[in-house]
Parts: sequence; C-alpha cells; structure tokens
Amino acid sequence: MLQNQTYKPLTQIASETVTTDVAAYYLNRKPQTLRKWACLEDGPLRPIRIHGRLAWRVADIKRVIAGGTE
Repeated sequence: MLQNQTYKPLTQIASETVTTDVAAYYLNRKPQTLRKWACLEDGPLRPIRIHGRLAWRVADIKRVIAGGTE
C-alpha cells in the first residue's frame, strides 16, 4: 500500500477506475489480496486490465462497500 498517502473520500473520485493500491485502501485489504482475487477470479469484484495492468471500477468498489454481491 502507498505509504503516507492521503486519499480523497470515495465519493470524490472522478475517474471510472483506480489502481490496485487505491482500491485496496478503500476495501481495507492488502493490495496482494486484490491481485489474488484477480488471478484466481474468486473475489467479490473483478478488475479490468488496461495495457496489462489491473484497474478496479469505482462503481464496483462502492457496491462491495455497501454490502452488495456479484
């Protein structure tokens, strides 16, 4: 996770996706947990891949935080 990073409230994120480190912060998980979800395709949300990198949809993160399921 990024050290000494200040994150905006999730409601103020303007982009459609965020990086693994940012998603992990909002989901209160370690980045490696999200990478495992992506690799095993068994987590509560799925990333998209942009040029080989993982990107996590803000809408999906909000859904999981609100208690929604797949």
